[in-house]
Amino acid sequence: MISLHTSELKQVAPTLKPNDRVSLSGTVYTARDAAHKRLAALIKEGKPLPFDLNGAVIYYAGPTETPPDMIIGSCGPTTSSRMDVYTPLLFQHGLAACIGKGPRSNEVTEAIQLHGGLYLCAIGGAGALAAICVTANETVAFPELGCEAVRKLTVKDLSLIVSIC
Repeated sequence: MISLHTSELKQVAPTLKPNDRVSLSGTVYTARDAAHKRLAALIKEGKPLPFDLNGAVIYYAGPTETPPDMIIGSCGPTTSSRMDVYTPLLFQHGLAACIGKGPRSNEVTEAIQLHGGLYLCAIGGAGALAAICVTANETVAFPELGCEAVRKLTVKDLSLIVSIC
């Protein structure tokens, strides 16, 4: 298991290879379909984004409602291919990595490789276990989207597998 911090992913990406197991700590942003559509529109309109994409990590997750005694509800990965139409644009604008589950399109694979990024896979069906790794949770954009709002999470030792690098 390779321990990594989100702030070092761009520098470390060239040393990683598919199937490497990583333990990720640091800041990740949740975003799914609806949020990706809005982020892409903001980029195309030249408007500011709700968070800096440069070096950022996006986790394709829509956490469930937060129980009273927890930081976040279950937050497992969603199917990554649903974001494929937006992903190359985000990597062009500095995204360091994305986290999800399932295969990616050739266009996404090329964008990740061209921009020195990473696609990290999380275990589907293990959202309750992923939630244990979240130490902070703040909604930062599009709260009207409910579970698809963009959240800034701080994670500690989130177990992932390198899929594309």
